[in-house]
Amino acid sequence: MPTATPELTSEQMEARKGQRNSRVVWFEIPVADMERAKEFYETILAIQLEIAQYGPERLAVFPYQPPAISGCLIEADGLKPGHGPMPALNADPHLDAVLDRVEKAGGRIVHPYTELPKGMGCFARVEDTEGNLIGLHAMQ
Repeated sequence: MPTATPELTSEQMEARKGQRNSRVVWFEIPVADMERAKEFYETILAIQLEIAQYGPERLAVFPYQPPAISGCLIEADGLKPGHGPMPALNADPHLDAVLDRVEKAGGRIVHPYTELPKGMGCFARVEDTEGNLIGLHAMQ
């Protein structure tokens, strides 16, 4: 299990500087049961999260390529699922496919697939296995 951030190449450092053009630089979704939550997100998004330990905090990091913004699931004292901001996750290429997996993975759709104005894609909201409200967005 990693315990520290790996050294970045100069190219990666330049890409990371590009992230700073966004007001959002990282998000954390609190969880009570890391394995259950990790399985939920891996199932609905068809991805693999990387487990990491930073001091007493256990993370499952969402994959990304710099300069993209990412975040993690976090299991830590003092953090309670369902009591925080609502992140919106990328559900490209097909939001419908992601929504089809939500209930099978133990979650609940709380706002159904909704088309946005032309060129803005579509969104939905789900509740994860930990009680967190999560937005899903796709450009389809």
